[in-house]
Amino acid sequence: MPINIPDDLPAIEFLANENIFLMPESKASHQDIRPLHILFLNLMPKKIDTEIDFLRILSNSPLQIEFELLRISNNDSKNTPKQHTDSFYRTFDQIKHKKYDGLIITGAPLGLVDFDDVTYWSELTEIMDWSQESVTSTVFICWAAMAAAWHFHGIAKHLRDEKISGIFEHKVVAPTNPILRGGDDCFWAPHSRTAELRREDILDAPDLHIIADSEEAGPYLFMTAGGKQIYVMGHSEYDIECLRNEYSRDVAAGLKPTQPENYFPENDVSQQPIVRWRSHGNLIFTNWLNYFVYQRTPFELSTKKTIK
Repeated sequence: MPINIPDDLPAIEFLANENIFLMPESKASHQDIRPLHILFLNLMPKKIDTEIDFLRILSNSPLQIEFELLRISNNDSKNTPKQHTDSFYRTFDQIKHKKYDGLIITGAPLGLVDFDDVTYWSELTEIMDWSQESVTSTVFICWAAMAAAWHFHGIAKHLRDEKISGIFEHKVVAPTNPILRGGDDCFWAPHSRTAELRREDILDAPDLHIIADSEEAGPYLFMTAGGKQIYVMGHSEYDIECLRNEYSRDVAAGLKPTQPENYFPENDVSQQPIVRWRSHGNLIFTNWLNYFVYQRTPFELSTKKTIK
């Protein structure tokens, strides 16, 4: 997919080396195509790494995307150069008058923090409420999924006794849902979190439907009936090194983390991890763009009506 991004975004050079098709803004402007306008709220500390992960996974569709980066106001990242966020990111006040085809809200390392204690909780809930009227479909990833489930449906998150980390098998429980159309009955996906949502709480929510589940990792994918809100509890966007880097970071911090499950061959951390989730990650985002964004959004965003 030709992803329309600023010419000097660092991800261009990095992903070009992986043979990922990205289209600089200067070239995309000459195509007579109405691109999908996708807003990306990046809550992760290492924003450049997260940009690369999601741009990589969004690159497998013939649809053209205009990718716009959003950050929380007055919340400078210690792990991303301020020049980068100032150059490429917008704040909510700068974009809230616009309409978007899709929105992705990333996870955040806040599993141990109560929602009311999150410094930007007020702004995040404002953005989530705004998305109900101004975005065709929103994907909430990991912590963002827990935050949105609490905000919209009153589903509480629960701290785990141990952090879940690794690659886990999942089963499709709603095989006719188009979000997994063309996929297998079972698939693998990464998880890395200290909190969880309980299966019974999601099942009790009248507006939510579980699409894929895991005996070990719990509910993985659930959504509202029309796909306006799509919740993904894992990290299908992760590259091969993400879990290794998190594990090494926790070891260096003296946290004595459990080794990521089903990740290192023979549980040997010196070996190269095995990627077994990439095809599923590509499928879920390609299907989201096609069936829940492109097929449902109006040609003129200014005429967009709310889709439940």
